[in-house]
Amino acid sequence: MAQPDSKKIFFENLSGAGKAIAVLTSGGDAQGMNAAVRAVVRMGLYVGAKVYFIHEGYQGMVDGGDNIREATWESVSSMLQVGGTVIGSARCKDFRSHEGRLKAAHNLVERGITNLCVIGGDGSLTGANLFREEWSGLLSELVQQGLIEADAVQKYSALHIVGMVGSIDNDFCGTDMTIGTDSALHRIIEVVDAIMTTAQSHQRTFVLEVMGRHCGYLALVSALACGADWVLIPEMPPEDGWEEKMCQKLSATRSRGTRLNIIIVAEGAIDRHGKPITSSIVKDNRAGMKRLNIIIVAEGAIDRNNKAITTDYIKNLVVKNLGFDTRVTILGHVQRGGTPSAFDRILASRMGVEAILALLETTANTPACVVSLCGNQSVRVPLMECVQTTQEVQKAMDQKRFEEAVKLRGRSFENNLRTYKLLAHRKPESELPVSNFNVAVLNVGAPAAGMNAAVRSAVRVGISEGHKMFAVSDGFEGFYKGQIKEIKWGDVGGWTGQGGSLLGTKRTLPAKHVDKIAEQMRKYNINALLVIGGFEALECLLQLCDARSTFEEFCIPMCMLPATISNNVPGTELSIGADTALNAIVETCDRIKQSASGTKRRVFIIETMGGYCGYLATVGGLAAGADAAYIYEEPFDIRDLQANVEHLTEKMKTSIQRGLVLRNENSNVNYTTDFIYQLYTEEGRGVFDCRKNVLGHMQQGGAPSPFDRNFGTKISAKAMQWLSQKLVESYRKGRVFANTEDTCCLLGMHARALVFQPVVQLKDHTDFVHRIPKEQWWLKLRPLMKILAKYKTSYDVSDSGQVEHVIHSRPKDSDASVAM
Repeated sequence: MAQPDSKKIFFENLSGAGKAIAVLTSGGDAQGMNAAVRAVVRMGLYVGAKVYFIHEGYQGMVDGGDNIREATWESVSSMLQVGGTVIGSARCKDFRSHEGRLKAAHNLVERGITNLCVIGGDGSLTGANLFREEWSGLLSELVQQGLIEADAVQKYSALHIVGMVGSIDNDFCGTDMTIGTDSALHRIIEVVDAIMTTAQSHQRTFVLEVMGRHCGYLALVSALACGADWVLIPEMPPEDGWEEKMCQKLSATRSRGTRLNIIIVAEGAIDRHGKPITSSIVKDNRAGMKRLNIIIVAEGAIDRNNKAITTDYIKNLVVKNLGFDTRVTILGHVQRGGTPSAFDRILASRMGVEAILALLETTANTPACVVSLCGNQSVRVPLMECVQTTQEVQKAMDQKRFEEAVKLRGRSFENNLRTYKLLAHRKPESELPVSNFNVAVLNVGAPAAGMNAAVRSAVRVGISEGHKMFAVSDGFEGFYKGQIKEIKWGDVGGWTGQGGSLLGTKRTLPAKHVDKIAEQMRKYNINALLVIGGFEALECLLQLCDARSTFEEFCIPMCMLPATISNNVPGTELSIGADTALNAIVETCDRIKQSASGTKRRVFIIETMGGYCGYLATVGGLAAGADAAYIYEEPFDIRDLQANVEHLTEKMKTSIQRGLVLRNENSNVNYTTDFIYQLYTEEGRGVFDCRKNVLGHMQQGGAPSPFDRNFGTKISAKAMQWLSQKLVESYRKGRVFANTEDTCCLLGMHARALVFQPVVQLKDHTDFVHRIPKEQWWLKLRPLMKILAKYKTSYDVSDSGQVEHVIHSRPKDSDASVAM
């Protein structure tokens, strides 16, 4: 593996010796907070600082005593997979008063704490910034009252604040995703999926009550993830007369044979006049309802006369007006609870480490900052800029400047809303543009969760663009056999939540059958091609590009979407399906570790898939709290294995009861899973015993995660719009002719943006023997995993330290929901 660049900065140059850092969680809890606390504690201890827990948030800071305790490495063991916050959270009235903050300052100074990591929402972070601004004055008061010595004012002259946003609502401007949002989406989608399956058997209406406060993010993204027919959010109220339009839409959907409709309403949804959305959502929804309605209603909803609308009231309304058998489901705090998703664990771990680095680099003049996520990068943004922008969103909504409110939410929110409108609302045939272009879509390679969402998105966007869409079954094998048929808007209804590949997929490459494929393309007059798949899909497009010189049928725009659980496609940092596989690995590892609860010390050796790509083993290991992860990209020998065993043995003797070791399936031809299992068993004899598990194809199955549904949906929509543009550009003299490099591209996630890259240019960046990219971003996460497992290593911080501004930090194509 390539040696680190000597120009890069490593955190060994940053010492925490002599520093005291405290971490607290405040306000509402969110899944993933414990992962952030764990990362702060372990990274803080790693750099030589003292780290303290502040229990019960600001209330614990004001009360002092046992609420402020020194943390140890072992005190954060076994908390990564726990939801909520184990150090407690509380809303504190005392801290809002000057007297309360004076007590808090005294309690911190007594322990020498001048560095705070605050995990919470905008209220918690605003309070932290006020505390920082008052700090010197508070110390002077404490001196006057004789509670601290005069030299303490100089010694503890500045309070340094770094924030991390923990909120399921994702309502904080300045970060693409807040800790807990992805897990909340998991809870919502799990409920909607379950209701959709049982609803197929009954003529019922379901009334669901959801959380979300004044932000429509959860409603909007869950609507994308489950393919809802209608969504109402506070940032973009519907136009007048929306009730009739919604009913027409639902009626038209049913007339096409759809068995169900879903309406999602965000908490705080309003109409254009600022009035809360009322029971008319349900009341007017009558025409054409033959099987099922799912209606999601905000808790605390009121009608236009300020009369509270309870779920029972809505149930009775539905029964009275529609005559439907109706059931009520109240989600409530289910959305806030449960085990954090893999995404939230990784996000929180990265943010926690970045927060410590920010505190190490801060000076007396450094403004309080928030550790943020932009695309796939950690950035720091000024705390008060974020708070002020967040407040501006609410002000814009109050003043009915809704377009501005959407923009202030960020480009991700804008993109989500734009994509939802594109997919959910079918234009009448008379309003569709007439392009006379035929576009084929197919899946190639192994199935990956999210493929079906991508196909659905492609078909509907293509139809909206005026194209005729064709589905190819069983990849290029089906292509040359003529398994091609036109696919309509309604044919892909309900595909979003389906795992695997409903079109069918094969690994067959086109090179041996280009003549037959060209014949089929002539037969169906295919003008553009969308290929969704993994490494094989890249090879297929390269072969089709080569065939352009022989067959003009391939001189058409072609685009590839990366879809593979292995995440081994060059040109993209993330692939459709990888997040679902990660969640499967993490959930299984949690259960496996729990199986040893209460028994003697035990180490589990887990084999993951991925071919030669170590993404699943590494990132899965980070999310599951692994002690080691063996991969092909980082060669290891018997000495490394022995060192790992000795390290784990030492930890077992002093603290932890369970160990977890992951191994990528092709990490080493000789050091197999069986070999490593036997080695650990022998060398750990008398200290721990071992068990091994090969996870196999369970990583490839199951319903797609919310992330993969939305990622697949949005990049597919973007790809279809690109194909439409290329079709227009390459249409000359009555036909499409495109043979330049930039007309055959892969659409991938790179740092902060979705980028179209010519596949021929990716050849130099690809190891075709081992089917992996030559450079992989996630290798930077391996030192982080090792640090959190108590290994001494180098951690590249060359990308850290940049404080960016809220608005200017977002590039044109930044997309929150593709961030990891």
